Amino acid sequence: MKRILILISLSTVLMYSCNTEKHEKETEAKFLVTSPMQMDTMIYKDYVCQIHAINHIELRSQEKGYLQNVYVDEGQFVKKGQLMFQIMPVIYQAEMEKAKANVSFAEIEYQNTKSLADSNVVSKNELALAKATLDKEKAELALAQAHLTFTEIRAPFDGIMDHFYERLGSLVDEGALLTTLSDNSKMWVYFNVPEAEYLDYITRAKKEGHQKVDLQMANHEMFDQKGIVETIEADFNNETGNIAFRATFPNPKQILRHGETGTILMPTYLKDAILIPQESTFDILDKKFVYLVDEKGVLTSKQITVAQEMPHLYVVTSGISPSDKILLEGLGKVKNNEKIETVFVPFNKALSDLNNLHAE
Repeated sequence: MKRILILISLSTVLMYSCNTEKHEKETEAKFLVTSPMQMDTMIYKDYVCQIHAINHIELRSQEKGYLQNVYVDEGQFVKKGQLMFQIMPVIYQAEMEKAKANVSFAEIEYQNTKSLADSNVVSKNELALAKATLDKEKAELALAQAHLTFTEIRAPFDGIMDHFYERLGSLVDEGALLTTLSDNSKMWVYFNVPEAEYLDYITRAKKEGHQKVDLQMANHEMFDQKGIVETIEADFNNETGNIAFRATFPNPKQILRHGETGTILMPTYLKDAILIPQESTFDILDKKFVYLVDEKGVLTSKQITVAQEMPHLYVVTSGISPSDKILLEGLGKVKNNEKIETVFVPFNKALSDLNNLHAE
């Protein structure tokens, strides 16, 4: 009797195991499908950019001489009018003192000649000549004063200094580069836009005004200020087919510096865009395909045209419609014209699952 019970138990276990395995295989054999979503959406087009200070200049010596004093340091923030460098002023100081003496002498000569002219002792021509001599010496004095002033190099605006090109005590020539100065309170960010995208932008701009853009810095972090596209250059580059845009960004924390690079992100609004998950596509050479699933579960490969790429999604412009059903996963396990068992998953649920999967 015990043997019969044991045999019955074993038989029950085997039958249960077979049924479970069969159910699992049936479940495993079913493939998830979904339908494309059609909706208004916003995408970001990215452009490599160059970041420039709103004002970036070279500071050069206006006179020849020895660099006598340096009052600032590399990387220092300086205020407008602040004294930065001084070229040895001794010679120019002497020239100014000489010019002052010449003016004093010419002034005395003029006053004496004027007294004589008033008494009709000398002619009016002699008085005019004395006056011309005085004016000439005054002009020489103004020139000497300018030369002396040029020995002092002061900041023309608030800004941050670059490194020194000349050191203390160096003999510098007229026009020698001393340093550069950048006003980083605002930044001009330049990026190139293809002709077709320029036409789309200019059409929107006439309706909506200046476009706001974002800046992704070189460390892939987003800059915390919005920029505005303010200017577009006049001509296209015939070699690249691009035209240069310039966006202006406020830079209150002085994070951005002249010469940096980054990526401009420009929002573009798409009306009635058709969206599909990226994981529902496969590549053949340089073309993208999806598997369409008909009412009988038969697969048909269909080429699609991808217009834009978004996180986990593609924007498709041709090849499928919102009423189609496409294979969502397991693309490598099937082939064209194969019949499969399917389970339909709404697009939003499929997208949510993808986002959760990539977030893990």
